[in-house]
Amino acid sequence: MTTTPPRAGAPVPTGRLSRLARLGGMAGGVAGSMLVDGAKRVVRGERPAIGDLLLTPANARRVADRLASMRGAAMKMGQLLSMDAGELFPPELADIMARLRADADPMPARQLHGVLDAEWGVGWRDRFATWSDRPIAAASIGQVHRARTRDGRDLAVKVQYPGVRDSIDGDIDNLASLLRLSRVVPDTFDVAPLLAEAKRQLRDEADYLLEAEHLTRFGALLAGDPAFVVPVVQPDLTTPAVLAMSFIDGSPIETLTAASQTERDRVVTSLVELTLRELFEWNLIQTDPNFANFRYDLRARKIVLLDFGATRAMAADVADAHRAVARAALSGDRDEARRALLTARLFDPAAPPPYREAVLDMFELIAAALRKDAVFDFGDNGLTLALRDRGLALAAERKLYGLPPIDTLFLQRKAGGMFLLASRLKARVPVRAMLERHL
Repeated sequence: MTTTPPRAGAPVPTGRLSRLARLGGMAGGVAGSMLVDGAKRVVRGERPAIGDLLLTPANARRVADRLASMRGAAMKMGQLLSMDAGELFPPELADIMARLRADADPMPARQLHGVLDAEWGVGWRDRFATWSDRPIAAASIGQVHRARTRDGRDLAVKVQYPGVRDSIDGDIDNLASLLRLSRVVPDTFDVAPLLAEAKRQLRDEADYLLEAEHLTRFGALLAGDPAFVVPVVQPDLTTPAVLAMSFIDGSPIETLTAASQTERDRVVTSLVELTLRELFEWNLIQTDPNFANFRYDLRARKIVLLDFGATRAMAADVADAHRAVARAALSGDRDEARRALLTARLFDPAAPPPYREAVLDMFELIAAALRKDAVFDFGDNGLTLALRDRGLALAAERKLYGLPPIDTLFLQRKAGGMFLLASRLKARVPVRAMLERHL
């Protein structure tokens, strides 16, 4: 596993008050920056909107740095907000917010050892021939270490940050308050169901025994598949806060931008097929499309799948509804598409007709591209820019009409992440034929 060197360690704040203070400090810094910047613009004769003052490079950097230092649910929510940063934010802001998808501040050795003493017992080092305190990766919920056991197993060991599980509810509630105060979310939009689901999902992600079950399940489902490799869980070293698995070497999936067109097409085709199988065959989806969760073994030419904490069982009716959406996309019938999108609740029937038609127009942009050629070109910047412009125009209305089912939101997150990765690799994929096989 090739990784970038982590930054210097910083203790994870574990107390509710200390975490609240960090969020409060972030909010105060953002507010102060907004006041100063706003005053400067007024002096120049401008009348800046609050959104322009909020989404500045300085404020984006302040938010990203503070969330990365907190880890846990605070950083995880920041990752969710930044997933589409490359399409929704200006480039200078997207680059800053991308830090939340890349890495976190690692724990210092003393805090790390405290976690392992509690999980494995004092004297745990005697079980290893080698152990590195320096993590090879650090993310929102935990960090990963290389180790070799005395019986010769080469392992990747994910260690959860202390206090993560206990801080989930408080972090999300505090972040929700900041979002409301900053008016990023319209006052009329009820985010309570989404926040409740976010808490539930994060509690699942913080249960490493549950993730071990998902990892084992996907390993069995993909056994013998030449395109993928999944780490193997080591039960004797796995606890609710420590996940031990076989180490698999690999490079970041984004490095394939330098690979041949044939190789990029093959890899993305495999990932799209995996997503379709997850939805239509298994009703079991790994819903976190963070690029860091996919690596590539150059020697074996296999995609390494990592991090199954966000795995979610999908209801059968969700798969059926999305089959209908796919059929409508391939048929080119706008009335059929309208009915399918309503059934899947991809827009609210109470939304005004102009809003529904605008959503249909965006859907038709993608559907027309699918129908046009046997191969879908994810490198077509014209399509991506057109979708972004229409999406920004809808968002500018500052109105949200209803909330799709939670399963649909997670599915959209997965599909959106796959689209971004395929676009980054400029892959050409026979999506139409793949969809037809699953319909």
